[in-house]
Amino acid sequence: MLTFPQFNPYIFKIGPIHPTWYGLMYVIGFGCAYLLGVQRTKTNPAWSKEDVSDLMTYLMLGVVLGGRIGYVLFYGMGYWATDPLYPFKIWEGGMSFHGGLLGVMFALWLFGRKKQKTFWNVCDYVAPMIPPGLFFGRIGNFINGELWGRPTDLPWGMVFPGAPDAVPTPRHPSQLYEAGLEGIVLFLAIWFYSAKPRRSGQVSGLFLVLYGAFRSLVELVRQPDGHVDLILGKITMGQALSLPMIVFGLWLLLRRGARANLS
Repeated sequence: MLTFPQFNPYIFKIGPIHPTWYGLMYVIGFGCAYLLGVQRTKTNPAWSKEDVSDLMTYLMLGVVLGGRIGYVLFYGMGYWATDPLYPFKIWEGGMSFHGGLLGVMFALWLFGRKKQKTFWNVCDYVAPMIPPGLFFGRIGNFINGELWGRPTDLPWGMVFPGAPDAVPTPRHPSQLYEAGLEGIVLFLAIWFYSAKPRRSGQVSGLFLVLYGAFRSLVELVRQPDGHVDLILGKITMGQALSLPMIVFGLWLLLRRGARANLS
């Protein structure tokens, strides 16, 4: 049994200035996305460094706005019902990957219209840039001691002080499972898959399938959000939202007629 290390959520405090490690993880994630985007311009002549810089603005807005709105709609309706200002209280936490994904897709559609690029070509270009951000985001969850797993008797089970346990109970460090699968494994798979020309939408399709599968798998050992009921008594909200991703991703991978994505 392991004990969760008590991280100070703040990097430092100087008067009213107190940046958090969780916020820093977002900054590092966006930084990695930018560097990977620039690297991909070397093999994608239709993209320039200026395109990548503009793209990052759209990505940031899509992630933050979509992630927050998605969390409120998928997980926080009860809070919103009692506090009309809850959606605006970002400092209290609460971001949803699935909401962020929808926000990013809308942002990429706007970016494609501005740059005269097709929607799926933009998505295929961006897909390999996302997993590092997921990795650092999950590390941020771990530092915050949130989104822990279900109880376990495995030797790496960890006691999280914030868990609602009457006695110290080892739990799966599910944040680290997700960091490894959604961050490292997903990145390697998408990066090498996208190294060769693929039909438009296929890189995005593989991303959707793998993320949905990894998220659904980890949900088996991740503690469901206490304020969100299981669907049909068995399926978590994360699994329910991941299923359409898998189905749509498979359609993108298997569809016929789309030209190879050379941009």
